[in-house]
This record gives sequence, C-alpha cells and structure tokens, in this order.
Amino acid sequence: MTPWPYPFWIAHRGAGELAPENTLAAFRLGARHGWRMFECDVKLSADGVPFLLHDSTLERTTNGHGVAGEQPWSALARLDAGSWHSRAYAGEPIPTLEDVARWCLAGGRLLTIEIKPTPSQEAVTGRVVAESAARLWQDAAVSPLLISFSAEALQATLQAAPQLPRGLLLERLWDGWASAAQRLGCAAIVCDHVLWNAALVAQARTLGLRCLAYTVNSPPAAERLIRLGIDGIITDQVGLFNLVLRSTKTFT
Repeated sequence: MTPWPYPFWIAHRGAGELAPENTLAAFRLGARHGWRMFECDVKLSADGVPFLLHDSTLERTTNGHGVAGEQPWSALARLDAGSWHSRAYAGEPIPTLEDVARWCLAGGRLLTIEIKPTPSQEAVTGRVVAESAARLWQDAAVSPLLISFSAEALQATLQAAPQLPRGLLLERLWDGWASAAQRLGCAAIVCDHVLWNAALVAQARTLGLRCLAYTVNSPPAAERLIRLGIDGIITDQVGLFNLVLRSTKTFT
C-alpha cells in the first residue's frame, strides 16, 4: 500500500455548511473546530488562475452571474462569496488556490483538492492545478491529494506532476473504473459512501488503493464505514463529528 500521511477526518469545502463553502472563512472555522485536513474544489479563471468554486456557474454561492471559468480573475476577485450563506460573512471573497495553500502551510494543515473543471477544460485544468500544487507545496512534508471525477483531468496531473498523489472520484462503479485508477497511478478511490461494502474495500486493497468516502453526514453512516476499515471520511458535519466520533477515529 502507498504510504498514507493523511488524517481520517476531512472537512468538506472548509467547514461543511457552517460557513460559506470554499472560502478562507470556512477553513478558519473548520480549524477552530480542531480539523487538520480540508477538501476544496478548484477550477480555472479565463486567464488561468486556479481558484475555489464548486459550481460551473456563479449564481448559487456568489453575487456574480454566468460561467465562472469564462471570466478573468480580476472580475472574480471582486465578487461576494459570503452573503448567500449569512450576513455575518458578507463580503467574503473567493480565494485562489495560492491563498489556501499559504494558509494550510502556515498552520501545518493538509488539503484534498478536487479538480472541478469548467466543461471542455478538463486537461488544461488538471495540468495547471497540478503544476500550481507542485510549486506551492514543493517544500512541504506532505503534498495535497488531487482528486477528480474526470479521468482526463487526472491524466493531465499525472503528466504534469507525477509525484503528487491522486484519487479517482466515483459516484457509481462504472465499467473500467479499476483499470482507470491503475492507469492513472491513483493512490486512492473516493466513493459516494453508499457504494462502500466489504467486497469493494477488498477489491480496492487488492489493487493497492486507499479507500475514502464522501459526503458522510450521519453517525450511523460513519460508523458503518469505520467498521469496513476505510481510510478517510469527507463530511459537512464538522461540529457533530468533532464531538461524536473523535474517540473512534482521532485527528492524527
């Protein structure tokens, strides 16, 4: 098995639903709850800046409009990415990947980067994100984990920065997923938590893959996965799992 330096618990988009997702405010809040590893979504601006946003469009989580990846960073940087969540976060900006990297490195925190390309931008997004991550974390003891649903994006990360660990995201077990994970040199598969069972864990282990689950928001679901022996849980329930399950799988 590939050495695995990452904590078991991973805070989804910074602090789950407690703060505006994919903002530095969310990461800071997650850290105040004791979390050491975080997940975020990264795509490219029209001028090639890697920044944090889940959706292809801006409307849900900012005061902007249209396809995010079609706008230059100078326009995206002026948007309000906090008011949609609550008045307390009004004016919170969209961060760049570099902003988050500096915050993580300053506090010894770890990161899972989901490469979330604008449609038709899979290869270039994978390449630029991998090159940026390799540069930003070049002196770090632990590199970020790069994950994506897009095999094309992961292939680009393999070519651009083969030293960085990769994980294939799966919302279903499509034909050929196992051979794709091996071809892409993946260290892990990251599955919708309902897919995990003993047989799938055994298959992943046979392939030398670590096993992660998303997005796990109830104690019974988490406890089932812990019994299966998986390697990590991504959750929105930053406050709940800090209290309920920390004694079972600690933040080590």
